[in-house]
Amino acid sequence: MSDGYRGKNSSRNILVMVLAFLATLALAAAIFLFFQTRQTGTELDSSQSGSSSAAKSEIPSPDPQEQIVPLPPAYDFSQPAPAREAVDNLYFEDAAFVGDSRTDGFMLYSGIGAGRNLTSNGLSIFKLAEKKALTIGGKKYTLLEALGLESYGKVYLSLGINELGVHNDKGFYTSYCAAIDAIRAVQPNAVIYIQGLIPLNEKQIEEYNGNKYNLTNEHLRVYNDLMRKVAEEKQVAYLDLYGEFADENGSLPEGVSRDGVHLVKDACKQWLDYLKTHTVEFDRLYPQGLPGAEEPGEAIEPAGPDTSTEDGSVQG
Repeated sequence: MSDGYRGKNSSRNILVMVLAFLATLALAAAIFLFFQTRQTGTELDSSQSGSSSAAKSEIPSPDPQEQIVPLPPAYDFSQPAPAREAVDNLYFEDAAFVGDSRTDGFMLYSGIGAGRNLTSNGLSIFKLAEKKALTIGGKKYTLLEALGLESYGKVYLSLGINELGVHNDKGFYTSYCAAIDAIRAVQPNAVIYIQGLIPLNEKQIEEYNGNKYNLTNEHLRVYNDLMRKVAEEKQVAYLDLYGEFADENGSLPEGVSRDGVHLVKDACKQWLDYLKTHTVEFDRLYPQGLPGAEEPGEAIEPAGPDTSTEDGSVQG
């Protein structure tokens, strides 16, 4: 082999070695850059994650007290006021009790010791706005006039016994609606309670005076249904006193009354206990404010004689 050929072969070997070395360096550099980039990316992700967590931690959690509390369901005026925990007698300090001699007996014998007694023997829903049935400070007033002399937080209305003998159901309903409008006009901030009529003991009434005023539980139940309808239409509270006192025959039990109409002392206390466990707050009835009251309508006069008595000895 010639020296020239060996020189070329040696140069070629050196070139191959150089190229191999450079390739190795390039590969090493590529591997280094790959791992360096991967590490940097990991640190960047970790940094961004930390920044995101920090940002999230800076967002205040909502205050549980500031969360919106759902409103309770609207009060159902088609149903009687539900039972609840009893109030004490101080609840009635700003109450007016409007009624006949039945309510007068309640005020005297129940032990309530609070509230304004705006009652009159023989008081009728038909003549609420015209009959000057109350005397206050030596001056005579209609019930509505007397009711407007002070401000009340509650008005308890119990009328209907004196109207039972007058079969004018439409007039009774219309007059009751007009009465609610008129009461609301003079006491716009008061909770108005319509008290359903306590049943009668017809046997005792017959024995007492021959039931000359034709008072029956059958008609009394009609009146209670009409008063419930008034309560729903006018959006006031209805109290089911009939259900509290009626026996299995729908009558006032024996021993609860001496004349079949007016209640004995223990029954008046039972009446008070019912009122104390069936109360409703103004804001519960009208969470959006008091509905607009209509102008008091003209009451329809009873189609028959006025059978109300002066002393209330039999009728309420």
